[in-house]
Amino acid sequence: MDFLTILQVLDSTVRLATPLLLACLAGLFSERAGIFDIGLEGKMLIAAFFSAAAAYLTGSVWVGLLAGIASSMALSALHGVASITFRGNQLISGVAINFLAAGMTVLIAQDWFRQGGRTPSLTGDGRFGPVTLPFAESLRDVPLLGPIYYELISGHTILVYVAFLMVPLTWFILFRTRFGLRLRAVGENPAAVDTAGVSVVGMRYAAIGICGILCGVAGAYLATALQAGFVKDMSAGRGFIALAALIFAKWRPWYALYSTMLFGFLQAIALRPDLIQTAIGIKVQVQLLDALPYILTVIILAGFVGKAIPPRAGGQPYVKER
Repeated sequence: MDFLTILQVLDSTVRLATPLLLACLAGLFSERAGIFDIGLEGKMLIAAFFSAAAAYLTGSVWVGLLAGIASSMALSALHGVASITFRGNQLISGVAINFLAAGMTVLIAQDWFRQGGRTPSLTGDGRFGPVTLPFAESLRDVPLLGPIYYELISGHTILVYVAFLMVPLTWFILFRTRFGLRLRAVGENPAAVDTAGVSVVGMRYAAIGICGILCGVAGAYLATALQAGFVKDMSAGRGFIALAALIFAKWRPWYALYSTMLFGFLQAIALRPDLIQTAIGIKVQVQLLDALPYILTVIILAGFVGKAIPPRAGGQPYVKER
């Protein structure tokens, strides 16, 4: 396997890990505040549809991005009303959101576009294009560092860079700001936060609002950057993989980056079965490679990869003492 091929695989890893990373960070904010959210899949899916639909109808990918974020936040608000205001079961609410998104996207897509539950292909300003970083062309032929900068670092869409910048930003917000301290405290001991005069309900709604924004960006990335339009169930379990990555990361931002990159790498090598066959000298079924991320998800969720302790108040509705 030559150096350029390795860079191409890593480049695919970065692209495929981006929606997982955004969804993983979205779940991190929500669950750190004590709201378990298995509706990440549904939020990504509905954001993918509305971003693609809006981008096609207006010809602007930025309008599509805003539409995707708005639709994801609408489902986040629905989850918040069910699980925070009415103190319903958070897991059931998340499942309902996934079912709602899966059915609604196909129904509306068929009604609007008559293409079997998909949107027309996006072109031109309806898609996010690659961004060439400064000096990428001039440094292309520099030994070692040139190809790394040109092939691996430069040439991604702006949402990829946003996703990776969100990792240190998330760390800073959660561990270096008063807001982050309160948010983490709400997920550990909401009664103590309430006693200190901080609104538990307000903090949890803020957390799911941030979750909705990040899921909206993740869904928009799927439909307007990674692909050129919406197709049925295009999130393809990425929300559940992001949840597994979050558990694997033990609810920490930097570990979330590493775990989602691992899942992205498994997806990337599934696209290049010839490399695996060359590396190990054995023919491997493509279906097995496609299943690797989901197999790892099951292993993590079954608890075979170390003990992960979630926030103590996670999944528990808060009842204010009178």
